[in-house]
Amino acid sequence: MPDLWTDLLGCLDITKTSTGDGVTAEYEGRNQHLEYHRVFGGQLLGQFLRIAALTCPEKAVKSQHAIFTREGRADEPVRYEAVRAHEGRSFGTVTITATQSRGVIATASVSMHAVEGGPEHQEVESVGPVLGPEYMLPLDLIPWETRASIDLNATTIGAPQFEFWMRTPAVAQEMAPALAAYATDLTLIGTALRPIEGADQRGNGTTFTSAVTSHTVWFHRPFRTDGWLLLRQHSPVLAHGRSFGRGDVLTEDGVLVASYGQEALLRFAEQR
Repeated sequence: MPDLWTDLLGCLDITKTSTGDGVTAEYEGRNQHLEYHRVFGGQLLGQFLRIAALTCPEKAVKSQHAIFTREGRADEPVRYEAVRAHEGRSFGTVTITATQSRGVIATASVSMHAVEGGPEHQEVESVGPVLGPEYMLPLDLIPWETRASIDLNATTIGAPQFEFWMRTPAVAQEMAPALAAYATDLTLIGTALRPIEGADQRGNGTTFTSAVTSHTVWFHRPFRTDGWLLLRQHSPVLAHGRSFGRGDVLTEDGVLVASYGQEALLRFAEQR
């Protein structure tokens, strides 16, 4: 079995199975080799973005909004239909449907934009220094270096906030949106759980049941993932069996390069 990093890169190497009519094309993506029966949502986010880049190669991804409709099975490849809904000189829109034998498992609307200049500003909290190697804290499913001062696998109560540093092995810049989107899918539910006594993100299926229902990523500037990135996130609300979280992706120099938001089912045992 390949290591998780090589395996993930292989999943992001999408196969085009049909050229369609010039507007519609079909693709296939294999799944990660995980000890898990479900397809990880981050894999689908990454594959959606690679397909969008193949569909509108002259433009950069501006945003992606994905809806997860049902559980994907890890033992079956995912088939994708991509429709170039619009492509003008400045903007493009790609709609992508992911299916398996049981039906649609996810859909995505991806907005593309031709890179252009103009005035810039940002207003975000400043970024401190990268945490030292003593803060190395592996995060399940993320096959690269991560550092954090809070362990979401601990049941310690705290504010619904979490941030971690990450850096991938050397990789082409064109892979950055897919790899960053993959990482943003992992810890927002765990962030929402921090104020709940006795709960941690490992409790899915025992203490609680969770499943991501929608995930959006906005890309503001070009960036690389093989330099340090800070993912800073918080969950402002948990109510009616749903959690919501949002976050920013910043470079080591404090440049805001992406933002993201996620809604998820988060149902505790006594609610069942």
